[in-house]
Amino acid sequence: MRAYVELVRAPAALTVLGDTVAGAAASGNPLRGRRVLLPLASVALYWSGMALNDWADRDLDAVERPERPVPSGRITPNRALAVAAGLSATGLGIAAWAGGRDSLSVAVPLALAIWSYDTVLKSTPAGPLGMAACRGLDVLLGASGAGGALPAAAAVAGHTLGVTALSRGEVHGASASVARAVLGGTALSAVAAVVGPSASWRHRLAGLTAATGYAVTVGRAQLAAARTPDAASVRTATKAGIHGMVPLQSALAARAGSVVAAAAVALALPLARRLSRKVSPT
Repeated sequence: MRAYVELVRAPAALTVLGDTVAGAAASGNPLRGRRVLLPLASVALYWSGMALNDWADRDLDAVERPERPVPSGRITPNRALAVAAGLSATGLGIAAWAGGRDSLSVAVPLALAIWSYDTVLKSTPAGPLGMAACRGLDVLLGASGAGGALPAAAAVAGHTLGVTALSRGEVHGASASVARAVLGGTALSAVAAVVGPSASWRHRLAGLTAATGYAVTVGRAQLAAARTPDAASVRTATKAGIHGMVPLQSALAARAGSVVAAAAVALALPLARRLSRKVSPT
């Protein structure tokens, strides 16, 4: 069981739950009734991407990360591929049942984007853009495709673009210019989380508080990577960026008027950090 937990980076799914929450809040279409299960569709699709990633990277991981479940022999490549396919089908099924045709119309492109990223785009210059598209679509899944969630999706996608670009230096280090560019992108995402329409000044204040926490925690690690862009600093910044999804999602939801949902999303952060000490999110 531990091998499968490592294969899908199970605890990292806590940073995905808030995508659909932020999208639902931004679109004014709250997660009620069956729609409350849409975050589970996101989790299933995210886990499918993690399993597919290890299947696609099995030869590279045999050299760079031999302790991973597939190269270590704890899970066969065929089993990893089957897990990825099964989780994709599960995510699509949950999306169809919870949100109907509107949600499925976003979930299908999301699943295709995940498979395209892991099997084709990841090692190309378009890789970070592909991953950004995945997280942006995940936000739109919570909105069931409603256009009002596009700014929120753009903020999450922009953050994802930076984290993915920087993560390419986890093994051999990155350049200081890349780290500085990613730090600038984090600042833009923080601003994007607080500008635009808000339900009230209280909601804007709650969003500003969460966005400040996001900018400080993520930005501090990225600044350290910009100063010393070695592999260890890049890994730390990447982990901070993954966890930073949570306060960013919380800021977007709070500003849109869903303070309770934003608080629930924020509760995932300490648990995600604690579990990451046992199972790496990268």
